[in-house]
Amino acid sequence: MSLMREPRLGDDIDDFCVRCKRIMNHSIVSVVNGQPAKVRCRTCHSDHDFRHEQAPPPKVDARKAALFNEVLKKVNPDEAAKAVEEADLPEVPELDEVPEVAEVAEAVEVADDPPPTPAPVPKPKPKAKAKTKGRK
Repeated sequence: MSLMREPRLGDDIDDFCVRCKRIMNHSIVSVVNGQPAKVRCRTCHSDHDFRHEQAPPPKVDARKAALFNEVLKKVNPDEAAKAVEEADLPEVPELDEVPEVAEVAEAVEVADDPPPTPAPVPKPKPKAKAKTKGRK
């Protein structure tokens, strides 16, 4: 049976630093219920919650992943199924069909007139120099 004492303020502890993006040496800054709550990185001196040496989960935009998979389905359906299985992302409802570029171009009316040119901007007048008193 090993005896471990409760962590105290100032003790050294390893934790994942959110600024350094690595597991680094930290000092305990606050303790709650016998567990470290806040720590300070001894390398970059940033304070953060104690993370139990766990990196934060990667930020994945589910919408971007769904759009990518939609394009991949049109190119190669077999490969898209593999990508969805490997990604292990939450289910995203099917997107409505996107109209083809030709359909969008037909729906937009194109004006024959060129766009109006902006009016010329007048140049500012130069400021008059201040008159100085001559030497006596």
